[in-house]
Amino acid sequence: MTGPLPLAHMRVLDFGQYIAGPAAAMMLADQGAEVIHVDPPGGPRWDSPAAVVLNRRKRCIALDLKNPRDVDIARRLVATSDVLIENFRPGVMERLSLGPQAMRTLNPSLIYVSLPGFASTDREFGALPAWEGIIAAAAGQFNDMGLNRVLMGINPSFSPLCLPSAYGAVLAATAAAAALYGRERHGRGDHIEVPLASALMEGLAYNSMRIEPYPERYHSLREREIARRRAAGLPMNMNYADLQELLDPFYRSYLCANDRPFYVVCSSHRGHVRKLLTLMGLLEPLRAAGVPELDDWYLPREEWPDGFDGALGLYPTPPAWAARIADDMAARFRTKTSFEWEEVFGAAGIPGAAHRLTEEWLQSTHPIEAGLLIETRDRERGLVRQLGPLAWLQGTADFATATTAVSPPDGDRAAILAKDAAAPIATASTAGSPPAGSNAELPPWFAGIRVLDLTNVIAGPTISALLARFGAEVTKLDAVRPEFDPWCTIVFGMHGNQGKRSLLCDLKSSRGQEVLRRLLAWADVVTINASEPQIAGLHLTAAEIGAINPRAILCRIDAFGGPQPGPRSDYPGYDDLVQASTGIMARFGGSLDTPEEHAHVGTIDVLCGFCGALATAIALLHRQRTGEAVPARASLAAAGQLIQTPFMFDFEGRPPHDEPSGRQTKGYGPLYRCYEASDGWFFLAAKPAQWPALAQAVAVDEPAQLEGRFHEAPRQHWLDRLRAADIGATAIGSLAAWRERPRHPASSFQFDRHASHPSGHLVELVSPSAIRPTDARLAPLAPAEKFGASTRRILAELGFSAAEIEAMLQAGAVAESWSRQYLPD
Repeated sequence: MTGPLPLAHMRVLDFGQYIAGPAAAMMLADQGAEVIHVDPPGGPRWDSPAAVVLNRRKRCIALDLKNPRDVDIARRLVATSDVLIENFRPGVMERLSLGPQAMRTLNPSLIYVSLPGFASTDREFGALPAWEGIIAAAAGQFNDMGLNRVLMGINPSFSPLCLPSAYGAVLAATAAAAALYGRERHGRGDHIEVPLASALMEGLAYNSMRIEPYPERYHSLREREIARRRAAGLPMNMNYADLQELLDPFYRSYLCANDRPFYVVCSSHRGHVRKLLTLMGLLEPLRAAGVPELDDWYLPREEWPDGFDGALGLYPTPPAWAARIADDMAARFRTKTSFEWEEVFGAAGIPGAAHRLTEEWLQSTHPIEAGLLIETRDRERGLVRQLGPLAWLQGTADFATATTAVSPPDGDRAAILAKDAAAPIATASTAGSPPAGSNAELPPWFAGIRVLDLTNVIAGPTISALLARFGAEVTKLDAVRPEFDPWCTIVFGMHGNQGKRSLLCDLKSSRGQEVLRRLLAWADVVTINASEPQIAGLHLTAAEIGAINPRAILCRIDAFGGPQPGPRSDYPGYDDLVQASTGIMARFGGSLDTPEEHAHVGTIDVLCGFCGALATAIALLHRQRTGEAVPARASLAAAGQLIQTPFMFDFEGRPPHDEPSGRQTKGYGPLYRCYEASDGWFFLAAKPAQWPALAQAVAVDEPAQLEGRFHEAPRQHWLDRLRAADIGATAIGSLAAWRERPRHPASSFQFDRHASHPSGHLVELVSPSAIRPTDARLAPLAPAEKFGASTRRILAELGFSAAEIEAMLQAGAVAESWSRQYLPD
């Protein structure tokens, strides 16, 4: 990258508090934007070292927004800003005379981004105090905490991960960058609302999707055991040790020579399973014993050989073989330490990782060297190690990883006021007017942008799915013979591949290479999830793509990469392995002795995809202004750190890591936790200063009395009393229950029901509704078509004749399908 940083010409005004708003502004500051953070008198509302993390690279000023003089200062700052970010409850900014309509009249080119907890149009939840736990509880996050917790009979389960704010912050930053790109075309700003509850639902999209009928072949051993117990009326009372017997041998933890667990994720992929078993010396013995293998994983079950209940590599592993394979692998893992296995697996290109605590990750060599962890200097705490950038462009590593000083609250007041002293204070009589035609609907921000999607599974396809929502035309290219099984490609693809056209092509063939060359010449953006050695082997480096199309932007995501090289940068990995490496599994399970994958499929995957879209939006904006195409980057590890923002930091003298952990935890303390009423569970969130009002509302003298008191009456009784005192409280919802509700566009929680899905199944998916611009139109996403459905049409558009296309089909250089059925049963 040459010249200034991509957002060096932009000013962002950050009114945010707690996590979501400040995090979104931090991401823009990490791209070079000038960010002015506004605190109330007395400093940030969140008294946590994490606030230091979120305010890096910002200038700080304190304003009393109930004081007319300070409101005038705020308006002056708005008049010279490109982006405004706030995350108050709906209506708060309007009452302060800083609402979106007034500020856009003052500054018609302003991108005004609101991150309320719930949608401003949501009559049921919009007025609630939107604490992180309130949002998570209402959405169903605590009620849908994975198969393990169902089988253990533990419901609800609290998690301290800040999922609503993490998803919402990245979506907000991405939408802001995309709107800035659109503004370069038409000159107009916009008001964009990103409800955190809606963002959370999109992040949990793979946990709430419903496919009916859902073929039996995709049910894991745990799902089958749940069904068996329910049918027989048996209790859900399994313990942790017994649960291990139901885990897939290629998707679980193993104890090593150092008595520390090592996590393996090798199922669903032809190469990974065979590499792993070969490394362990188990492949040939298993073959000699008759382990079932299938050449075509996409055959329906009726065409499997007699006696087959699955095959090696397909998820789930056949039950008759799972225990044997797991026992054999457990014995092999005992021969080396978990950290030795991590190096062996990484060198062999096999996905696996040693379990760590978060405090161990913060001291690990790899994230420090890779720039996944950086340091800032705080006047109170000294050097503070913290999560690094969420997205970055090639050539910006020095800036992204540089140690900077954090401004104290109001520390830049004099400099900010001096710089803006010349700007007139806008009033109703001096405010500007929106440009002519400003009431007209704006086109999608990325209309006309063309994306070649070479990704797989969840994180990669999420990038182009978000770009498609912004109007980009996406062509999804996959191999003629897939490496992944139908669970990873088709089931996940029903959500991740909406709004895309599908082409199947053999890139190892000469004709396939010609197809790729034409697609690269066509594309503005190329997305791929692969390590540097992998893209070099595919001849898809940025330099090689640039030789074909100098304007094409390569967006690459991987598992453990950062702005700089590190020892594990090229190690393969998945969501679960980042969970294991960064401490999420140990925290969720309670210790390194009982780690559990965090409940939700794609917890980090989806967030990484959003980060990839953010990096791409920044790169497109940079290209628009300079003509330079710079590679865009993000990684699962960077995203995995963001969801741990409240505790992902370290400094000399740091208090112990004592955040809630384990299966029985219900919250942070008596004022912020799940409680059981006489007829169901609810979540309470109150500030210490609210204790007198809370005690009066429920008639108790001490916090310790709350649990017993709440048992005495129905849930709605307590919700009514607590809400009347403006104390945060909500019933603990369910993803499935939200899916069953009729769709309403005003709601924070929305699902799309596809009764005529191309698969022939009833498919229900989370609606892509978290980004809600006022003026710009978002593109509707068609249901994901069958893989290969557009092969002929795409090839014809690329200039191949009908005869050439037919010849390529006959030669196997391209294909129109992987299977007779959309979703093999």
